[in-house]
Amino acid sequence: MTETAIVAWLAAHGLEITGAITAALGIWLTTRRLLICWPVTLISIFLYMVVFYRAGLLSDALLQVFFVIFTFYGWWHWWRGMRREGEVRVAPLRRSSLVVAVVLGVPGSFALGILAKHLHAALPYLDAVLMSYSLVATWWQARKHIANWWLWIVVDAVYIGEYIYKDLWPTALLYAGLVGLAILGLRDWRRAPMAAAEM
Repeated sequence: MTETAIVAWLAAHGLEITGAITAALGIWLTTRRLLICWPVTLISIFLYMVVFYRAGLLSDALLQVFFVIFTFYGWWHWWRGMRREGEVRVAPLRRSSLVVAVVLGVPGSFALGILAKHLHAALPYLDAVLMSYSLVATWWQARKHIANWWLWIVVDAVYIGEYIYKDLWPTALLYAGLVGLAILGLRDWRRAPMAAAEM
């Protein structure tokens, strides 16, 4: 590959690469339960909103809008917990809450699939399922539930294939790394102090 071709590739994928770097950093900070994870993640969300829109992955682009809302909520919720307990403590997830969230992901997937198809998304139903369960995982992450890492491992693994199919190689590599970070997060959060039970 010539120097000109490398420069052209970097120029074409610069936004995606920057988004991948900030996303990986944000997730790594999340595994460490550091409050700064939220603003770093917010930068990545805005970058990927543009990347996914340009790639025709409209459900993924729309997902970033929900991620903005959940990120602000998670930032506030973690900050409030730190003020009360002095650190970010992991919260147990009740079995009933887990079942409700997983079951609600199914109709959420259908509804989002219909919307994505109407918007002429590239992979409407796959996007919709991944979007629905990404929202569940993000909600659990904001609420500090360890279960978020299990769900992210599954969702991110499927995303790898989708991004390879859409020729978003930096993002596919990012998601392979995110699977590893989710495993790290699962390990570290299991060792973390536990807060009182939450819904």
